[in-house]
This record gives sequence, structure tokens and C-alpha cells, in this order.
Amino acid sequence: MEGNYTIPLKYVNIPEEIVFDNPLPDKIDILVSDKGSEIYKYDFRKRDTIEIDVKKFLDDEANILQGSTYIQMIRTRISTTSDLIQYYPPTISLQASKLESKELLVVFDGEVSTSNSSLVADTITFMPEKVTAYGSGEKLKKLENAITDYSVFDNLKATSQLNVKIKPVDGIKFVPNEVEAFIRIDEYTEKVFEIPIECVNEPGNINVKFFPSKVEVSFATTLEEYKKIDAEDFKITLDYNQLNKIQGSSVALELTTAPPNIRNIRLSPTSAEFLFEKK
Repeated sequence: MEGNYTIPLKYVNIPEEIVFDNPLPDKIDILVSDKGSEIYKYDFRKRDTIEIDVKKFLDDEANILQGSTYIQMIRTRISTTSDLIQYYPPTISLQASKLESKELLVVFDGEVSTSNSSLVADTITFMPEKVTAYGSGEKLKKLENAITDYSVFDNLKATSQLNVKIKPVDGIKFVPNEVEAFIRIDEYTEKVFEIPIECVNEPGNINVKFFPSKVEVSFATTLEEYKKIDAEDFKITLDYNQLNKIQGSSVALELTTAPPNIRNIRLSPTSAEFLFEKK
């Protein structure tokens, strides 16, 4: 009797700096003949994977797996009583080209959201922070960074380490092609201060009055930083020379000084009326 079967292939010891000239097959299709009882066993037998040591073939400059070596490799996975009638592909080409290389910084592409009481505390870092790109010199010149696949991480509540893949680029091989993203998440709490509006460069005979004279500043900060931040760390400063050019009596407000480690800053109100008063 005859039977058709497949043998899985696995390629090991592949040098990082090469790319194969032809796609590598992932299985071998075989046709064998044997007694009916043996053929029956094939239907229930697990066929072990054939491992092909690529480096060995490249070192021996035998870039094509064929002939007796190939047949003997197949026969290790079939019964000793079976006849190997056909196999496909008839040869396996391991011909490869050596590539140039370039180290690239990993850059995140995606979205990160946290729970209501948490925020991303710092920039996303990677392990490793750089990957090696292999390809032609012409293609490598066009690459400035290794960009991750677009990833969305929702509702993070704690510092997380997540695997992300490097976005494929035609003709480029990234090693490694997956990195670990470290996203630091801190728990935040809200704090509120009243900040006076100040004016600089006033002429000696003019006072600038603001209505209101103070602004409520609310912001989110980590529990660790909460006690370290004071009202004096914030300033809203306006320049008389700029106010004097405004047509009208209202000016938009923004912080001119603030601590670096705060988030979600809000002013209330966001504008103030002003007038010039002679001394």
C-alpha cells in the first residue's frame, strides 16, 4: 500500500547577518509504500520534525540540500521497512546573502491609557533599547529608528512590562524582532492652589489691576510628590508691555512657572479682566 505524509522542518543555527535568497519550505511531502499494517501505523504516528543545521551547510559551502544526504535525512523519519517513492521539494536551497548591519533605537508607536487614578509617569523604555537591522546599505540608510508595531494598551493600573514586535520593513531583518516595553505607572492624586496674577515691567506711575486677582490651579501629582509641592512653585506672570498692546480688557492666562512632575493642569478661570490705574 502507499500513503502520502508530511514531515515538518525546522531550521537551526541561522547566522543573524544572512538572508536566504529563496523562501525556505516548512515541510516535506513524501509518498511511501509498505505493508498495509505499516501504512496504517503512519496515520497514527507522530512524525518528528527534521532539524536542518543551516550554519553547517554554509560552512561546508554546500548550499543546496539534495541527493543522498537529503534522502537519508528523510529516511530517519520513516519506517526502515518503507520504500520512499517520492518527496517534495526535490531540493532545498540554503543559498544566502550576507547583509550589512546598523543599530537602531526602538521607538514606540501606539496608545497607552491608564485608570482614572493613574498616569504614565515617564517615557516608555525598552529592553533592549536598541536592535540590529540587517539589510542592504541602501535600505539601511533610509532607517533612522526601529518602530514598534502599532500597539494599544488600555486601562493600565500598575507599572507594566509588555512584549511588542518591531514593525517589519521589506528587505530588512531586525534582531531581535521583539522587545519588552517598560511602562511606569504611578498613582496620582489631585491638589489645588490659589495663585496670584503678577505683572512685570509696570511704569512707575501705573498699577495694573486684575479681576480676579487670583486663579485656582488644580493638577495631578504622585503621592510621593504631593507633600513636596507648594503654591510658591507656581507663577502666572504677565508683561505690561504686552498688555498695553491688547485691544480690549481681557487676557488669556497660563502658567509661566510650574513644577515639572505634575499632570492634568487646569486653571479657573482661564482669563482675567485688567485695567491700568494711575498712581
